[in-house]
Amino acid sequence: MSAHCQLTGKKPSFGNTISHSHKRTSRRFDPNIQTRTYYAPSLGRKVTLRLSTSGIRTVDKIGIDAAVARIQARGERV
Repeated sequence: MSAHCQLTGKKPSFGNTISHSHKRTSRRFDPNIQTRTYYAPSLGRKVTLRLSTSGIRTVDKIGIDAAVARIQARGERV
């Protein structure tokens, strides 16, 4: 599965690892993706979402129904 947040859309970013000798090698910065299951009253069922930690805080702030509406507005299946 790809390392992207279903709510915020955070994806991996890329950069360099710089060694002591200052040699640069490519690396990938992955977002902290967690799997969370919520009960969505608007859908009448549980939904499992792959969220970044900031996405989890957003769900706590706006509620699961509003978060599901945002995800569906972007065209993703829930």
